[in-house]
Amino acid sequence: MNDALPPEPPVAFFAPDGDGYLPLPASASRWSADMVTGPAVCGLIARAVERDHLVDGFVPSRLTVDLFRPVRSTHLTTQTALVRSGRRIRVADVEVVQEGVTVARASAVFLLATATPPGEVWSRPERLVGPGDEVRAAADGLVAPWFGSGDDGPGWTPSMADHQGAARKRMWTRMPHVLADEVPTPFTRAVMTGETTSMMTNWGSSGVGYINADVTVALARLPVGEDIGVEADHHISADGIAVGSATLYDRNGPIGSCTVTALANAQRQVDLKVTGALGH
Repeated sequence: MNDALPPEPPVAFFAPDGDGYLPLPASASRWSADMVTGPAVCGLIARAVERDHLVDGFVPSRLTVDLFRPVRSTHLTTQTALVRSGRRIRVADVEVVQEGVTVARASAVFLLATATPPGEVWSRPERLVGPGDEVRAAADGLVAPWFGSGDDGPGWTPSMADHQGAARKRMWTRMPHVLADEVPTPFTRAVMTGETTSMMTNWGSSGVGYINADVTVALARLPVGEDIGVEADHHISADGIAVGSATLYDRNGPIGSCTVTALANAQRQVDLKVTGALGH
C-alpha cells in the first residue's frame, strides 16, 4: 500500500473563470489587498500574446506592458490582436479588460531567429552568480525567492530584512504558475521576473516608495531552466518619478534587460522588512 501523499498543486496566480480568469490569493499585491500584483498581470499578458501570435522560427524578444489602472481581484479577460506579420518581425497587442474597461495593455515584438553576424562587440563581462546548489535543492518547487545586496552584504538569503538598505539589489526566483494546470513557458517566466525590476531598482533603506507604471522586457534569448535572476543596474529619480533598469539572468549568463518607469507612492510605502516579496 502506498501511503505517500499526493503532490501539492503548484502555486498559481489565476484560475480559469468562464471566458476569462479569476485572480487567486497568490496574485494579491502588497500595495492593496484587492489589487493584483504586477508579475501576475504581466504573466497573464505574456501567456496570451505568446499563445495567440508566436509562430515557428520566431522568438518573443520584447514586451512592453502599460500598467495604467489598478487591476482588481475580480474576473478579467485578455484580448490580443496581430498588428504586423512580416518576414522577420511580428508585432501584436494585448489588453487586459475588467467590467468592459481596459486596465492594462501591452505590445509584443517577435523576431526571426537567424545566425549571429561576424565580429566582436563589447558587452559587460559580469554574470550573476546565484545561490549555490544546496540552496537550489532546498528551494525546489517553491516560489520563495532569494535575495542579495551590495558587494559585501550577507550573501544570498531568503530574508528581505537582511537586505533592506541603499545597496544594489538582486534576486533569484522561481515564479508561480499563471494557471495551476499549465507549466509557464520560458518567455512567461522571464516576463514575470522582469516585472520585479521595479522592486530591485526602487527598494531603498525605507522600503519601496514607487509603484511602476510600466515595464519593458527585452530578451536576446529565452531562459534555460525554471529559476531566473534579476539584478539592478540603475535608479534615476526626480520630482517623484523614477526610472530603473536591470539585467535578467539564467544559470548560463545574461539573457536580456528590463526597464521601468515609476511614480512616487509614499503614502503606501511598502516596508520589505515586514512584507513579502512577490506582491508589489
